[in-house]
Amino acid sequence: MTQQPQAAYPPPPPYAPEEPPKPPRRRAKGPLALLAAVAIAAAAIGGGTAYAFQELTGGDSSSSSSTATSTDVVPTSQKGTVSGVAEAVSPSIVEISAKSGAGSATGSGVIITDDGEIITNNHVIAGASSVKVTTDDGKSYTAKVVGTDSKKDLALIKLEGASGLKAASLGDSDNVKIGQDVVAIGSPEGLTGTVTSGIISALDRDVTVSTDEGQQQPGGGEGGWPFEYGGEQFNGDTGSSKTTYKALQTDASLNPGNSGGALIDMNGNIIGINSAMYSPSSAQSGSGDSGSGSVGLGFAIPVNTVKADLDTLRAGSTD
Repeated sequence: MTQQPQAAYPPPPPYAPEEPPKPPRRRAKGPLALLAAVAIAAAAIGGGTAYAFQELTGGDSSSSSSTATSTDVVPTSQKGTVSGVAEAVSPSIVEISAKSGAGSATGSGVIITDDGEIITNNHVIAGASSVKVTTDDGKSYTAKVVGTDSKKDLALIKLEGASGLKAASLGDSDNVKIGQDVVAIGSPEGLTGTVTSGIISALDRDVTVSTDEGQQQPGGGEGGWPFEYGGEQFNGDTGSSKTTYKALQTDASLNPGNSGGALIDMNGNIIGINSAMYSPSSAQSGSGDSGSGSVGLGFAIPVNTVKADLDTLRAGSTD
């Protein structure tokens, strides 16, 4: 029987035609690609990317009300500068002239509503028979005293016939740090709109001031508002009726007439109401120097104290 010859190699499998090559995927172009990239990066990196993007576009990434407010007070291009703070906040600071049987007093105040509510020190308007206010643009108004709190040395007055004023932004004094930069604006010696700068020197100083109407701050001349610290009296006799409060200390120059004015952070928020300053005199120093003025020891009522007292003042308190 004859055997059939066998192939040296197995036959090839049936021919299968190759699939045509798939066209290359086109990459997204333009805004769609950019948005996709930003979305991927934000998902991968998280809040840091979102923050950087907002900073570059001028957005505010913080949810803090004080930070959000500060962005609106001082323009971004001038943020952190004394000139920027002065330009933004000066329209909210006024000069106050109060007359009483004890004489006249010159002080400052901070506009807190656009229709003319103004916060100042109680000692600026204590016992006043008439109160006149001059705004930053030179307009004059008559004001009435709404409420006073002698224990906190605060007062609320209201301008008559005012509207469209620029209200100040009230910050958060609980966040104030020793060494941070600040700006003071007021009317020392009647020099309206004077701007000085410095730092926060200390916190929670127990400053004692008089609540006597006869102890009004003078409109000029030697000395500032009498106060006590550490059991010692400065700038004269504080009298028999007095009160003590926790104060911010600053080396920003304050002089008679700055009382009731603003102590401001570098974002343009009010963090304190200037209320007392140490002014050396010949009687105290024994040097024979008749001059007096700021030596970098000024004190301000924290703005959170002010905010907590507003409802009481608006209700007409005369404490």
